[in-house]
Amino acid sequence: MLLFGSLGLSQRLNAQYDIDDIDILIPEIYINENWQITKQLTEELGYKLEDLHEHQFRYNHYKTAFAAIESLKPFADINIHDIETIEDNGVSYFLLNLQQYLKVYTASSKDSYRRNKNNAKDLEKIELIKRQSRTMAHA
Repeated sequence: MLLFGSLGLSQRLNAQYDIDDIDILIPEIYINENWQITKQLTEELGYKLEDLHEHQFRYNHYKTAFAAIESLKPFADINIHDIETIEDNGVSYFLLNLQQYLKVYTASSKDSYRRNKNNAKDLEKIELIKRQSRTMAHA
């Protein structure tokens, strides 16, 4: 499982942001062939399917959506084998590094759907990542 999107970026930066959803990338097989398993496990946690096309669930005001981790290579040229594993309080998950996040948000800012929906947020994140990368390089 890869913690993705704004929540993953805030985890990487160790910063708090106003986050309205949780994006999780999982192996494609759990989106396609084994979707019923993913759906059942998510619903057992109290989430209700809200949008099948987006694989999005809701629990009160929390939204979570699933996508295929294999999409990273064609979308942002990120090899999934190069992603760091994080261990936190007995939980293991994958998390992109800042350069990988930069690739994702740069690709997102060029995507017509995202550009119309979230371009300002994507551009802000690109600038934030660049500033953080410069700060880390000078430290």
